[in-house]
Amino acid sequence: MFEDILVYWQSFYSSIRQTMKMWTKPATALLVASALSDINRSRTDLIVENAMLRQQRIVLNRPVKRPQLNQRDRILLVLLARCTRFWQQTFNIVQPDTLLGWHRELFSLYWRRKSKMRKPCISHETIALIKKMEKENCLWGPERIRGELLKLGLKVSKRTIQRYIPRSRQASSETWATFIKNHVRDAYCPFIALMTGI
Repeated sequence: MFEDILVYWQSFYSSIRQTMKMWTKPATALLVASALSDINRSRTDLIVENAMLRQQRIVLNRPVKRPQLNQRDRILLVLLARCTRFWQQTFNIVQPDTLLGWHRELFSLYWRRKSKMRKPCISHETIALIKKMEKENCLWGPERIRGELLKLGLKVSKRTIQRYIPRSRQASSETWATFIKNHVRDAYCPFIALMTGI
C-alpha cells in the first residue's frame, strides 16, 4: 500500500512538473516570428529599440515604490521614438498614446519659443503707432485700428495688432447718462439738455 502511494505521488509530481514547464516555456512560434522580423530590421532600428528598453529599465530600477517618468525621461523617449518605425512595440511602461501626447507638448513648446524669438514682422514705428492709437482711443478694437492703418497705407493683420495690444484691456464701463453728457453738444436737442441739466 505504501508503494502504491509512492508511485501515485511520483506520477502526480511529474505531471505538476510537466504542467509548470508548459506554463513557463516561452512561446517558440512568437519567438521565432519576432527573430525573423528582427533580421529584416536595420541596425539603427535595433540600436534605438535597445536604447528605449534600457531607458525604461533605468526608470523601473529607481529606488522608489512607484517610479515616475521625469521630464528628461519623456524627452529622451520621444527623441528615440522618432528614430525608429517600430517604437510602438518597444513600450512596456507607457501607452503609445501617452508618448504621442508628450510629442505634441514638445512640439507646441518648440513653436511657442520659436515664435517668441522671432523678430517683429512690422517696423517699430508701426508698433508704436498701434499702441498710441489703442491708448488714445480706448473703445477701438483691433479691427478698427486695422482700418485706420489701412487709410494710412499700412497693411497689418488683425492678429498682429492683437499681439501688441495689452491683454488686460477692459471694455468701457461708460453708462448711458455719461454717454449723453459727452455727446449732447454734438447733436443738440432741447429735450435731452432738459433731462440731463445741461
